[in-house]
Amino acid sequence: MEMEIAGVRYHVEVLNTDKAPTIVFLHGFTGSSKTWDEVVKFFPDYKIVQVDLIGHGRTESPEDSARYTMERQIDDLDVLLRHLKIDDFALVGYSMGGRTALAYACTHPERLRALVLESSSPGLKNVSDRLERQQRDSELALKILANGIASFVNSWENISLFNSQKSLPVNVRQAVRAERLSQNPLGLANSLIGMGTGSQSSYWGKLNKLEVPVLLLSGTLDPKFMAIAEEMKQALPKVQHGVIEAGHALHVEKPAEFATMVKEYLSLHYRGGKS
Repeated sequence: MEMEIAGVRYHVEVLNTDKAPTIVFLHGFTGSSKTWDEVVKFFPDYKIVQVDLIGHGRTESPEDSARYTMERQIDDLDVLLRHLKIDDFALVGYSMGGRTALAYACTHPERLRALVLESSSPGLKNVSDRLERQQRDSELALKILANGIASFVNSWENISLFNSQKSLPVNVRQAVRAERLSQNPLGLANSLIGMGTGSQSSYWGKLNKLEVPVLLLSGTLDPKFMAIAEEMKQALPKVQHGVIEAGHALHVEKPAEFATMVKEYLSLHYRGGKS
């Protein structure tokens, strides 16, 4: 399904349209709605909404990086969901999509019944850290534009964050690589500049006011985001931290286990959810 929002054509997949309880899935950087395909099959009793975020998948990649700010992405997402007449839902986000999901939840808490954050963070607390990260992301964005998508993917898939994916079956690794290679270089570059971890606001100070039930999911092989989740757990009023023996992308490495944990959580915390 395609829809235009504030001049940008968005792509969204909607499954099980006759179901009432709804889960909205947001992918990570270099991903798309396809990243959830092995997960959503475990949720036949839920309406499923998989969104291609700006600059990713089949959603357009505007030239102006100012169109990619987190605030604009939140506004776009809200318009998209209201257009689909979805007012009562659970929101699941991975990495960049998790940052987006948390930002949305802090902005529109009344719209959510539950929030699931996979390998995600509320951003960076210190201005100096944000400025340093902005600089690194800007440099990476320039490299993507200068060297092309294939060169970037060859480098990106070999960073330490994804070491655990090297032991995945060949067909899974090929699918992940194909998804990355299908991206628009301009979209990725502008995403880094507009809504990268250094560019977005910090939401650490808003965690203690968020009354939405939150499930944090992280992998034992991803110590950085395990530590972030533990720190978030101390601040969030209604929170549970689930751990899976996997790396950064739990839903890719252990889709069945990931889906089971999400499903069990929603059965308890999402009004009308199915176990």
